[in-house]
Amino acid sequence: MSASTRPALLRARVAVYGLFLLSGMAMGTWTSRIPAIKAALGLSDGALSLGLLAIAAGAITGMQVVGRLVDRYGSYRTLLPVAVAQGLVLVLPAYMPNLPALALSLFVFGAVYGTLDIAMNANAVVVERAYGKSIMSSFHAVFSVGGFVGASAGGMFAHAGTSPGVTFAAMGVVILLVALLSARWAMRDAPAREAAKTGSPEARPAGRRVGGTVLLLGVLAFCCMIGEGAAADWSSVYLRDDLGSSPGFAAAAYAAFSIMMTAGRFAGDRLAAWLGRVTLVRCCGGLAGAGLAAGILIDEPVAGVVGFGLFGAGLSCIVPQVFSAAGHRDPAQSGRALAAVASLGYTGFLAGPVVIGGLAEAVTLPYALLVPAVLALFVAFTAPALRSPRPAPDRRAEPAHG
Repeated sequence: MSASTRPALLRARVAVYGLFLLSGMAMGTWTSRIPAIKAALGLSDGALSLGLLAIAAGAITGMQVVGRLVDRYGSYRTLLPVAVAQGLVLVLPAYMPNLPALALSLFVFGAVYGTLDIAMNANAVVVERAYGKSIMSSFHAVFSVGGFVGASAGGMFAHAGTSPGVTFAAMGVVILLVALLSARWAMRDAPAREAAKTGSPEARPAGRRVGGTVLLLGVLAFCCMIGEGAAADWSSVYLRDDLGSSPGFAAAAYAAFSIMMTAGRFAGDRLAAWLGRVTLVRCCGGLAGAGLAAGILIDEPVAGVVGFGLFGAGLSCIVPQVFSAAGHRDPAQSGRALAAVASLGYTGFLAGPVVIGGLAEAVTLPYALLVPAVLALFVAFTAPALRSPRPAPDRRAEPAHG
């Protein structure tokens, strides 16, 4: 990296941080006001779950569409409108009069959220390629920070007695400003048809489907995010109901998981530079699987908290490295590769709590929670799938100026 290009690359990196931050803020803000929305519309738990399902449907739909848009127009052109739209669509759910309208607004919110997820990860790959080193984990760490900021801000608005509409409008303005600043500094990239002209033997024609290795990367994301979903919904339940801990201490299980995951992602780039992508994922998968299994088998509340903490630390670096490997594998199909991987991963996040709940009915919750541990060990075993076929970085991307 020359002295003349370093400031432009740093601005491009900060722009991606902004995109991940605003995406996390949007989701964190929404989740913090779900109880108020539920109460305002008089929804039952079952009715609310149908509305929340619309977010998932919208996100997966957006992910399927945006992959081809990224490959056709480039991540820069794709992310600009959806980053701005993220702050706007956040406001919609607060003003819906009934469940069908709420579900429709949440589908739109989810579609924008899923579209931005792929576009910003694709732009992160462009910036990472320009840097010539691993920086993906730090982007995902900032997403976690954004979720915390959004949830905390929403909680403060709720404590002050502010309506969800005012909350979403205020945070929407913040998200809009971050989007505009990020767009100003974001790195421009060439469409896939230009990337395909590099002459690389690994580059595929833009119309072909993603390869089997990309699908395997999606399976690894699926395995990891089953664990994330299970930890979010079942860790506190396990400590409270199966280990007899107090409600306050039970909450420490997911807190430990979240804190260690965020910390691990901030450390992930240096670990990737030191160990290499494959070794890092192998070690992280082993740590996640062994840590969670040991915490469950010891059958003590403190061990459970430590086990979920180790599980979060182990999972922290895997998904960012999987996304990076998918995006770098073929510049001509970076968008579709990321879309395939992210869709499978998001499906795992949604399926995780359901799978664990069903298994808990059959074999008890502690044994059911061993499934994410086994899947993490499977990820460790299949870590060579992340090996890049083309180590040379593509430095043709130019930063946006102005």
